[in-house]
This record gives sequence, structure tokens and C-alpha cells, in this order.
Amino acid sequence: MAAPGALLVMGVSGSGKSTVGALLASELGWKFYDADDYHPEENRMKMERGIPLNDQDRIPWLCNLHDILLRDVTSGQCVVLACSALKKMYRDILIRGKDGAALKSEELGKEEKPGDVQLFVVHLSGSFEVISGRLLQRKGHFMPPELLQSQFETLEPPAAPENFIQVSVDKNLPEIIATIMETLKMK
Repeated sequence: MAAPGALLVMGVSGSGKSTVGALLASELGWKFYDADDYHPEENRMKMERGIPLNDQDRIPWLCNLHDILLRDVTSGQCVVLACSALKKMYRDILIRGKDGAALKSEELGKEEKPGDVQLFVVHLSGSFEVISGRLLQRKGHFMPPELLQSQFETLEPPAAPENFIQVSVDKNLPEIIATIMETLKMK
């Protein structure tokens, strides 16, 4: 399997990124990172107060995640990252670091640079109703359910030329994992 160096499990809060990502990493024997663990304290406090993060809050956090991915992939370690990565620009930063924030969309996809991370995106998608129902059952997470609407408004689903699959969260967990594993075998 000519797998990407890094697999991004993305979606809005409550879509199952951490659960799916950890299971995938275990199944593949890859290292797992949950992007939420890398938020600076200011970001966590903002979200706990019900204030959505803006690009200025997210860009340094995403650049840090890019550096972690690049370090691991460069050393030969394959990685699964669970991260909302709601905008295309955020995914570009995960691939290219701070350069991803500065590029215009027409410049993307031209050629890869040595600092680029080969990223395969798994977009966990579902309706607002299904995902908000899940969030209401979740306890002890810093992301309050009230912020879900802002995430849906921010979401830019992956599209060509991004390397991605979309998987419905209406499936059960074993089906979601099987779908992703099957897709990876074809890569």
C-alpha cells in the first residue's frame, strides 16, 4: 500500500474524529495525535466561554501541528491526526506549514516542496441534527454544543484536487473504519 505519510480525520466537533482517528492509528500501527491536545490555553478558554475561534487563533496552532506531522513523517513515522481542519486554508497549513496560509488557491497543487506533508483527508460528515445529538451526550469536553452551528457555517468540505474521502457518520464505527481501510488499500 503506497499510503500517505499522514492521514487527517476531519469534521465538525462531535463527528467522531478522535474515536475514529485513534482506532485507525491502532489498526494501521501508526502514531495518533488529537489536535485538541495541542490547543493553547487561550483557545481552550475562548471555546469554554462559547466564543468561536478565528483564523488568528487557529493559524499558530495549525502551524505547530504541521511541524509535528512533518517531523514524524520525515523520520519515517506514519501519522493519524484528528483535527477539525474545517477550512481548505487550514488543511493547506497542515500540508505546507505557514506557507499554506499565504498561498492563493490557484497556486496550490502546482508542485510539492520538501516541507510538504503528504496528507490524505478523511472527512467525517453528518447532519447538524445527528451531530448535535452526539454533542449533547458528551461530558467533560471544552467545546460546548452551542458552538456547533458556527462550525457548520465555517466548514469547507474537501474537494478536488485534495486527496480525500467523505464518510457518513450515520454508519456505525466498524463500518466507518472498514470504509477508510478499504480506501487506503486502493491508494
